[in-house]
Amino acid sequence: MSTIYIQNAITARHGQGDGPISGEADRRASPQIRSHFLHVSPTLSPSLSCVLLIGFLVAYSPFTGPFPPRTHSCGALNASHVGQRVVLAGNLLPGRKGKRVSFFPLKDSHGTTQLILSDPQGFSDLANVPLESSVLVQGTVLPRPQEAKRQGSTGEIDVQVESFTVLNPASTLPFTPSNPFNLPGEDLRARYRYLDLRRTALSDNIRKRSQVAHLIRSSLHAQGMSPNFSLFLFRLTLAFLGFVEVETPVLLRSSPEGAREFLVPTRLSHSDPIQTQTERPSFYALQQSPQQPKQLLICSGGVDRYFQIAKCFRDEDGRKDRQPEFTQIDLEMAYVSWGQPAPAPLQFSDAWRIGGLEIRQVVESLIQKIWSQAEQIDLPDQFNVLTYGEAMTRYGSDKPDTRFGLEITNITPYLPTDILNAYDQNDQVLEGIIVRKSKDSEFIRASKACKDDHGTCHVHFSQTTASTWLTDSGLDCDFLKNLTADDHAQVNASLELRHGDDMWLSKRPQSPRGGSTALGKTRLDISELAQARGDFTITRDPHFLWITEFPLFTHADEDKDHLAKGRWSSSHHPFTAPMWQDIEAMYRGDIEKVRGQHYDLVLNGVEIGGGSVRVHDAHMQDYIFSKILQLTEEEKSPFDQLLHALECGAPPHGGIALGFDRLMAILCKTQSIRDVIAFPKSGNGTDPLFKSPSTVKEAMLHQYGLRSRGTEQK
Repeated sequence: MSTIYIQNAITARHGQGDGPISGEADRRASPQIRSHFLHVSPTLSPSLSCVLLIGFLVAYSPFTGPFPPRTHSCGALNASHVGQRVVLAGNLLPGRKGKRVSFFPLKDSHGTTQLILSDPQGFSDLANVPLESSVLVQGTVLPRPQEAKRQGSTGEIDVQVESFTVLNPASTLPFTPSNPFNLPGEDLRARYRYLDLRRTALSDNIRKRSQVAHLIRSSLHAQGMSPNFSLFLFRLTLAFLGFVEVETPVLLRSSPEGAREFLVPTRLSHSDPIQTQTERPSFYALQQSPQQPKQLLICSGGVDRYFQIAKCFRDEDGRKDRQPEFTQIDLEMAYVSWGQPAPAPLQFSDAWRIGGLEIRQVVESLIQKIWSQAEQIDLPDQFNVLTYGEAMTRYGSDKPDTRFGLEITNITPYLPTDILNAYDQNDQVLEGIIVRKSKDSEFIRASKACKDDHGTCHVHFSQTTASTWLTDSGLDCDFLKNLTADDHAQVNASLELRHGDDMWLSKRPQSPRGGSTALGKTRLDISELAQARGDFTITRDPHFLWITEFPLFTHADEDKDHLAKGRWSSSHHPFTAPMWQDIEAMYRGDIEKVRGQHYDLVLNGVEIGGGSVRVHDAHMQDYIFSKILQLTEEEKSPFDQLLHALECGAPPHGGIALGFDRLMAILCKTQSIRDVIAFPKSGNGTDPLFKSPSTVKEAMLHQYGLRSRGTEQK
């Protein structure tokens, strides 16, 4: 490996030329890499050895930083592209060295492009990359000599490599899927199905299955037999965008991904490893979502863009917008971006600074087409973006309804310096909703009549209270007791308060936590009461909004407490990647400061979808499991196949799931998703029509190795 390539690898690894390289790199080096390096360089000085070891490790470590987007797939180039600069990404196949140039095939699910290098050093560098690694290449399209042309579109051209980046090296491959002449038996290939799907024969079968399913749906729709126009539009649009529809398994293994699962007993049994004389009953788990299967599908390289109208199951309490079984539009894409090269400081931004921009573009295109054809409404070209911090600060919610104002004001900066410092030292802010008599006339009556149900303080601003409203507010805060009339006057002037205004006050931590604040709930209460009184009519126009840069980990999710048991839990799910700017903070242990590449799509205050850029670095994923979430080996075991798939040259990838039931409820202008489902469950999760769930006879339970609680074994 050349010194130049090592330097390029170090620069690329961190996304910035001056990015620091911490001791974590050496700790994460595999024993094989370290022992091999020490074997070949026993006489180097410790400092030089350290530098070269880092270079060696970084060169073959997954790339976790910004990279340029693909311009074409590996099956798209032809003679019309000659002379164009292109960016390709795919799995690297075995190369061959010619007299003047060297050749390497690059393969993705769409086809194969031949890369050429005329520089011997370039051949050496690319030849050192493990086969089947995920590689991004920048180069120029050249015509092939007439005698070298082959059948197929890419048979007329080559791509001359100018630079390349190893996005994810392949290691520990149980077999090489690109070698059809030396395939192992079916049992081994079934065990590593995600690698077997990389074979062209299988990926072609999956694509043809999707095409036939699309033809069936299109034909039935044309004959007036399709019951759901919106679903048809979803499928039609995604097929046009190059997505392949794949059905994933519903019966999976139980795993600690967040929500409670439905378990399905089976007559298959496992021997108890502790008591070898007994057999333990076995269970499938109904999928909470197709999370692992869809990631494994993209890791395989056999499918570049996946979608599915998926049935999902969660054992949750029934609500108007939740059902134990529900439908989601599930998407996953390979080679999604990892954000912009520029730093992303914690201050608010209306820009999309995380990765997954490709997901955003697909979803916005999809939603625009649905609203245009189903509602005859033209949506904006791009939806607005807010960071989680700004949404929580301005609206008190991570899914804010932006159809009305009543934004929250941070009062702390307007307080005297000594009180401001006291709030800072206690990691708190004082905030309020100011309902102005002059500007918020539609809300003023509702505000004065609204009940305080969330621990906030309600203040009516008048001539009588103007010099005491903070000290007499009822806030549990000793800092405010010594405020003078002059202090009040200064705050009043800064906030432009007028007699007759109404205020709601609360204090919270400086860094927002959870999904809503006390004032966020009060804001919604005031709006709903104003609507009920007839003072305010809220628009029905769709206000779409992306929320980004969520905290990657949390202690503030009650729905996950039954699994976390006091440990950190993932705000989204444990496969979400950190923002590349926060990776060092994560390894440093500053867990609260780490932001995730997680994005939610909100419509009129309702979350209709959520997704993320995934972790494609197996070492990082294992670090999150073991060091941050502190999963036990038993808890980690359901993810073993995903960890291994990431080591097999998996591409950077990301996806999203859109709640189809919620989306249809909004389109049909109903409050409950039960109104848009043919056979819904009731609010408590039961089915009064089919009388489910129900009990079964003891004899049937016995077949599964089960018995009713309290039943004595005879």
